[in-house]
Amino acid sequence: MAGSEYNHRRRKDLAMSNQRSFSIEFKRQIVQEFLSGESRPAQLCRRYNISSSLLYHWKRQYSRGKFNNEPTEEAALKDRVEKLERLVGKLTLENEFLKKGLQASLSQPRKNGKSSPNGGPSSAAFGGGVNS
Repeated sequence: MAGSEYNHRRRKDLAMSNQRSFSIEFKRQIVQEFLSGESRPAQLCRRYNISSSLLYHWKRQYSRGKFNNEPTEEAALKDRVEKLERLVGKLTLENEFLKKGLQASLSQPRKNGKSSPNGGPSSAAFGGGVNS
């Protein structure tokens, strides 16, 4: 193994060994203290030596019920809206795909002598239409 490759792996291993893990109870306690208004976010971050992004990440998780707590109604509604938005996006893509396919099939010349868009012979070929 090359020297630089070894040093890179060693640094990565050291970084991973220094990574802290926090219990669910600890996270829940900090978020509840934050939500109660007892402490401001900056105070909590300094006191527990955590980043503000981690605190807000835990807050999002808490609101979704990830810390053995009931999810908040607001978080449940946000999750529902996100799912519905994804569904609308998927259906929109499918709709556009089907429209393009239909347009392509209608614009191709007929090779089998059929002239109506539904694939069968036209009503004129049978001597009349709806009113005859």
